[in-house]
Amino acid sequence: MDPRALPPRLVIDPHLPAHVSAELAASPDVLTMARRGKSVERTFSPALLVVLPGFLLLMLVLTGATGMVVAGIGMTLIALLGWSASDLSKRTVRRRLELARAHADHYVLPSDLDYPCQRLLRRAQDAVHTILASDVQRAGMLDAVNNRVSMPEEVWQIGSRLAKLSRMHAEHDRIVPQMLPSALEDAFKPYSTALDAAWTSLSKRVRRLEEYAMQVLKADEVFHAHQRLQALADRTPDYQRLIADTVRDDLARRHIRELATQAEHVRKLFEESIAQARQTAGELLRTPLS
Repeated sequence: MDPRALPPRLVIDPHLPAHVSAELAASPDVLTMARRGKSVERTFSPALLVVLPGFLLLMLVLTGATGMVVAGIGMTLIALLGWSASDLSKRTVRRRLELARAHADHYVLPSDLDYPCQRLLRRAQDAVHTILASDVQRAGMLDAVNNRVSMPEEVWQIGSRLAKLSRMHAEHDRIVPQMLPSALEDAFKPYSTALDAAWTSLSKRVRRLEEYAMQVLKADEVFHAHQRLQALADRTPDYQRLIADTVRDDLARRHIRELATQAEHVRKLFEESIAQARQTAGELLRTPLS
């Protein structure tokens, strides 16, 4: 399956307290229930009112009063344990439902988005994953603290705006008839134009994120080459002696110079790639999402 066709992941407001975020992230099914207005009711099986007396009557016939008392105690304990376990599970779900309702504006579910908005959010999430999972990020070369804070914020801002845009798309489709009288088309046009402008702005923002991710991938590639050359740097004198001993003087001098300058060339390429990635990130984050 094409990863680009996968639905987006749950997005949670990064400004929420950590324990609240963890609770919400642990139960996406409960978030869906909250979004749909569902609840968990306390239940008691009426079948127990029939089954338990019938079972006790059977014990009375088969074993007498003592057997009936023992069986009654056993059945009661089993019923109480089963009800307690079920009630505990339901209390946990009810607590999480209350938490989800209290923070309903602080998370975005895939189902909150129409299909085009889902695809756009997924692209943003994939770009951010590429950035944060890169070796240059882990090595602290891209201002790791800032990316760890700013990239989740970027995804949240994009996701929350896409959720609002999806709602307004749906509302617009409900209100505006498919076939408009030609005399009224201009009256409705500013509203569709506003939706198109919002979509264009968000699409550009995601493309900028993807450009940053591509710059980071490029920096990673040069970083890996730089690391390999660093591993060879300690052996440079050995290679120079090998050339001096086996190649005639004019060629030897040229090869020795190449060995001396190649690592410096790759180092400069690496520094340039890091600087370019940082510049792309700075331009992205300095521009407010509108």
